[in-house]
Amino acid sequence: MKTNELVKKKKQITIVDVIIYLFLVILALIYILPLLWMLSVSFKTNREVLTNPFSIPRVLQLGNYIFSWVNGKLGIATLNSVIVCSAALIISLLIGSMAAFAIARMRLKIMRYLMQYFLIGMMVPVHCVLIPLFVRFSSWNLTNQLIGLIIPYITFSLPITIFLMVGFFKSMPNELLEAACIDGCSIYGCFIRICLPLARVGMFVAGLMTFIGNWNELLLAMVFISDNLKKTLPVTLTFFVGPYATNYVQMFAAIIIAIAPTIVVYSIFSNQIVDGLTTGAVKG
Repeated sequence: MKTNELVKKKKQITIVDVIIYLFLVILALIYILPLLWMLSVSFKTNREVLTNPFSIPRVLQLGNYIFSWVNGKLGIATLNSVIVCSAALIISLLIGSMAAFAIARMRLKIMRYLMQYFLIGMMVPVHCVLIPLFVRFSSWNLTNQLIGLIIPYITFSLPITIFLMVGFFKSMPNELLEAACIDGCSIYGCFIRICLPLARVGMFVAGLMTFIGNWNELLLAMVFISDNLKKTLPVTLTFFVGPYATNYVQMFAAIIIAIAPTIVVYSIFSNQIVDGLTTGAVKG
């Protein structure tokens, strides 16, 4: 065969490809432009926002961020959110990974029904259990306490964590675990030494989704916490909207501070998130 026959021709761009790329560009602009506009408004004065909301700021008003962080008590709220979300993340990953390993690898009939039980938890909205939870937590003196948020956050994070981790544990080859058992490794050793390291991508994806979901949660935090020093970040953002007037520039500055960590994390680990969601989808 001639050498030129082995050279692959470049793929020609068709009209369909152009339409797809154009649609993706438009979709990206729909998501990016509001964020850029919100960032621009956060550096303006209220007068600039009302007179010319879509112009570039004449002078960068960094005082909006200082006011939002100090006077708006975003620093304390951010610390509370970090404590609550980190505790819920660690505990949900620990319990969820163990439950997922048991469902995926233990050959018991009850495991199939147990998986269905956890999947039902993904379909239960928080509004249905809000009043019973509040009544029960009030009798246990758990309201107005950060632990009162950590417990329901763990509960609502477990179904999605187990769902994702089961796919990863099922995709692992049986020969690997059989070889470990032959070498004398117990079921706990297989879980800790073999399965957890291989499923670290799945744990990363599940942990990230859990952390971001709890970071943005508003309803439970607003109902269970009444002390201003214990409120989380989403609840504190509501203080910037008054009943008669709203300081838009300071409110947008506070929103930028709140969403900046999530945007940075998703931008850095976007490839890992996509790989993690697709790796456990097919059993290999």
